[in-house]
Amino acid sequence: LKNALKTEKPSHAYLFCGSRGTGKTSTARIFAKGLNCQNLKDGNPCGTCDICVDTANGNLIDVFEIDAASNRGIDEIRDLREKIAFAPNQTKRKVYIIDEVHMLTKEAFNALLKTLEEPPDHAFFCLATTEMHKIPETILSRCQVFQFERFTLPQLIDRLEIICKAENFSAERSALEIIGKKAEGGLRDAISLLEQIAAETEDKITEAAVRESLGISDTETLESFFNAILQGDTEEGLNILKNISKKGGDFRTFGHDFLGFLR
Repeated sequence: LKNALKTEKPSHAYLFCGSRGTGKTSTARIFAKGLNCQNLKDGNPCGTCDICVDTANGNLIDVFEIDAASNRGIDEIRDLREKIAFAPNQTKRKVYIIDEVHMLTKEAFNALLKTLEEPPDHAFFCLATTEMHKIPETILSRCQVFQFERFTLPQLIDRLEIICKAENFSAERSALEIIGKKAEGGLRDAISLLEQIAAETEDKITEAAVRESLGISDTETLESFFNAILQGDTEEGLNILKNISKKGGDFRTFGHDFLGFLR
């Protein structure tokens, strides 16, 4: 993406795919800045010029962000097609970010295809989806496709530590590790969980607080349950489950934790 901006040869259509919270829409917004930035630095938008600031604030009228989940019909895409021919108002390029693009109807996809086949020189598309298999081949073949991978656990923990430092949260690394595991590779989910637990604990994020808040079983409970199964002690196993239920625990979460423990 940086090379495309550096060489002034961006493609007219990009498709960003990947699971939720991996930065697809954020990357599309940064790329939209780069397409019009007045002081591009080595393929990176400067972030400080009027265009970058207005794009970040959602005030730039030449950057259109469309949520396909709520604008999925042919009328919306036809409207887009009619307006796309007009030259940009403030910038040299119009950018259309279409989030959750897999939600478009078949007719809407066909209408979008016509635009992608012959886009005006000033029009650029960044499509984002969590379900690439629902995108028609005809659309895929006209886009440059980028696959966004899930974040690794160390990456999530490092990022959460940076946020804790910036927000003055005190956090145990083991607590952040549990949050990272629970988020399953999605940074947005991890940040939401961090905010929730910080609010519950007055900015003191401990392992015990995280386990209690998320209903995650401690190692002792998991070991006891494993030993009960190993020894064929039905009564003890059922008592452990009864205690989890009494504390308001979720059996689906317990099952997930127990499988992780076994692995």
